[in-house]
Amino acid sequence: MSTPVTAFIPHRPPFLFVDEIVSETPDSLTAKRTWRAEEDFYKGHYPNAPITPGVLLCEAVFQTGALFMARQALAAGASPDAGVPLLSKISDVRFRTPIYPGDTVIIEVKKKEVIGGFTMMSGSIKKADGTRVLSVDFTVAWKTPEGQQAQQQAQQ
Repeated sequence: MSTPVTAFIPHRPPFLFVDEIVSETPDSLTAKRTWRAEEDFYKGHYPNAPITPGVLLCEAVFQTGALFMARQALAAGASPDAGVPLLSKISDVRFRTPIYPGDTVIIEVKKKEVIGGFTMMSGSIKKADGTRVLSVDFTVAWKTPEGQQAQQQAQQ
């Protein structure tokens, strides 16, 4: 899977927290991320004892979910610019083990069900050795952002 993740989702550095897709099935996608010591947020979270913010770990899961949805949309024949995945619900977040600069994690999302344009998913992160880091349930809607709609209308 040599195509960069940026070909599928709108996220870009410094707010891109997925390095590569590792594997996928019709109902799941697994990705990988190495947390780099030079990333700016480590300067303030916590100085002299850096730890990866839990909200950024959750964001890595949500970006992996976005990758899953984008790849499914493309496989179904959607245009690459047809929309973006927007987070609509987060629940049952459980943090188990901290992540430090230099750690590599495996991120997995699984589709649970689709109802009325909303895709319910579960996500998890594990360290490369299998140690559980976090789990979260979330819901995503595939939408055309208002700014994108206005831009498309102006071009017509």
